[in-house]
Order: sequence, then structure tokens, then C-alpha cells
Amino acid sequence: MESAGTLHGQLQRGLGRAARRAADRRGAGEYVYDCIRRDPRWDRRVESRGLYYARLMIDLELPTGPVAEALFDPSGPDAADPDGAGVELPLTVLGDLVRLSRHEAAGVLRRYAEEGPHWFDAVIEMVELRDPSLAIGLDRLVTARCDDAELDDLVAGPSNPVIDVWADRQPRVAAAVDRRRSVVRRRRPSGVPADRPVRSEDELLALARSGADGAVAAIFELGRRRAPGLLDLAEEVLPQRRDSRWGGVVRRALGEYGPEALPRARAWVMARGACADMGLRLLARHGTRQDIPLLMRELEDALGRREWGEAAGPIEGLGRLRAGEAVPLLKNAWTESTYALLRPRVLTALTRTAPHTAESFTFEGLWDCEEGVREIAAQTAPLTPESRVRLQRLHHDTAEEPGVRATAAARLVG
Repeated sequence: MESAGTLHGQLQRGLGRAARRAADRRGAGEYVYDCIRRDPRWDRRVESRGLYYARLMIDLELPTGPVAEALFDPSGPDAADPDGAGVELPLTVLGDLVRLSRHEAAGVLRRYAEEGPHWFDAVIEMVELRDPSLAIGLDRLVTARCDDAELDDLVAGPSNPVIDVWADRQPRVAAAVDRRRSVVRRRRPSGVPADRPVRSEDELLALARSGADGAVAAIFELGRRRAPGLLDLAEEVLPQRRDSRWGGVVRRALGEYGPEALPRARAWVMARGACADMGLRLLARHGTRQDIPLLMRELEDALGRREWGEAAGPIEGLGRLRAGEAVPLLKNAWTESTYALLRPRVLTALTRTAPHTAESFTFEGLWDCEEGVREIAAQTAPLTPESRVRLQRLHHDTAEEPGVRATAAARLVG
């Protein structure tokens, strides 16, 4: 990852300031192509970049050829990620280019669906475009190559016009659609469950510790009751089973707790043991101003170690508490973090703690790669001639997320 002080580094992070600067910087197009070829996301499972880079390709009038060359290059994304993760971003960018009316990108997607090593990913992208005219004939390829499990994956989700057309032509696709509908019907509630016996806290704890049938339900019931015994159970379970199923269940159940868990949460954070991250979550949600120094310490430590995921909780808590002393750290997190999903939290915290300082960040956020940032920015950015133009583009852009479009439209009317 390049430095956050460079245009290349800012493009890798998906920052709005880079999208605004790129048109005036010679060589920006090569940086965009590099980001698409070498996916810079810190967490590919959840971060967005496709629409961000597709918009940059539109604004910079970049051809799709280099993206196609990267996809079909033997030393390209497939070589680095034989499981196909390396082609996800280029394929997503191509799909978003089609949504932005660069229809030549559909030809590249189509070619990769027919010839590429990870063709199924391109087929999914074609299906998600929801345009049957772009996918004519692909149904034959899909039914020839896919087993029933792959077809079930392909047709999962809401009704899709591409799948509907394919189902009319291909009996195996129609059968997969019928299986999907059958699963949906089975998942519908069949009635009110029978009353369960009311157990005491001690009985619930014994059942939770047993690991027998009903242990998970017992843990969640302890959380619903905000029973002190669950805090003791957490200290038993999390050191041994932090990443296990049981550890996850205990952590979710603790999410039911409110301020009554603060004394134990503070002790967990101070001890820096296996329960520290859970304690930090509780402080972020329910802490008081006395917890600001502790949250500041944790945020400074996480940023220093560049552990961006660990910074999320302290940022949320400091923003909720409107801790003005956190503003320098928040600004640093916005600029330096390579985890784009940290920025919605940072922007929320800045708007709460320092509204005037936040104005420049909300304005920049209108160009950010993350939907959450763009939506917050659309709500709060100062209205200027330039921001109004940007809000209009967000509102009218059919490739934009519906929530962002609606927020931009409401702001323009207001």
C-alpha cells in the first residue's frame, strides 16, 4: 500500500479526495488500472471499490482494454489468487461500467464468462446486471458446465429477469428455481412455538456449561435477561473458545447488555485479556465520559499498530460521547486507514464531536468508495454549487445504491 500522502495511496484507500484530484493529475489513469489489477482492499469480503474505480474510468475516459488484458494475462489476478479472489474486483468494475452505460464492458464480461478460468464469477456478474439481452446464449454454457449445487447458487436470491428467461429455456434452471421456491416456503414460520418451561438463572447456566442440546438457547436467554451469571460464563468461555462457535454465541448474547455491564467491561479492557475486545464493545455502546481516556488509549494503540478493525469500537464510543479530544486521532484514522469501512464510523464521530471540522470531510465523502460514507455525506455536507452538482449526480445515477440516491434527492429538495 502506497503512502496516504500520494494520489496512488489515496486511490488505493478509496478516498474521495483522490477521486476529485485524479482528473487534474497526469498519470492518474495508470494508478486506477493498478488498483484494479492489484486489489488494494484490506478486507475484500466487505469493502467496496467497484463503483469507485468504474466512475474514475468514466471521468478519466479510460478504455476497458487494460482491464481485459489483466483478466486474461497468465500472470495477472488469477496467478496471484488461484481461488479466483483476484478477478473479483476487475469483474465488479466491468459490471459497474455497464451500469454506467459503458456497454463495451459487457463484451469483456461475456468473453471472460465463456473463456476465463473463473468463468462462474463472470456469469454471476452478468446475472446481477438483470438484463437478459446481455446474457443471450449463456444459459446453454451454464447448464453444460454447472452441477445442481452451482445452479442453486446461481438462482439464489430475489427473482431476476435473466434467470426467469433462462428458466423458460432450460429445464435444469427451472428445476433450480423450483428448489429455491420450495426452500423459501419451508422457511416460513408454521405457527406459534409451544411455551417453554421457565428456568432459573442457575439452571440456565448449568445448561449453558453442559454444551448439550439447548445450551445455545440458554446462553441467549441469559443475555435477554441480562443475567450477571453470563458475565462469569464469558470469563470462563472466551479465554478457551474465543473464536469457536460457543465464544461467538456468548459474545452475541453479551450484546444484549447495557450499562449494568460497565464495571466488568472496564475490568476486562484494563486486563487486556481474552475478554478485552468484548469489554471494549460494551464501553463503545454504553460507556460514560469517565471511559473517554480508556477509549482514547485503545484508539491510539490500534492506530499505532495499524490494526484498523480494532479501531472501530473506540471510534464509535468516542463519537457517541462527543469526545472533542479525539478529533486529531479521528482525522488521522480517516486519512491513513487502509480499511475503508472504518470511515463511516469516523465521519459519524467527527460530525458529532466537531461539526465545523467535519464539513470538509463530509464534502469529500460525497466521492468516497463506501456507500455508508456517501450516505452520511449526502445528509450532512455543506451545500455549495459543487456539492449540489455532486448530489444531483448521486441522485440520478442508476448504478448508485438506493439509500444514497434517496438521501441525495431529499437533501436537494430540502
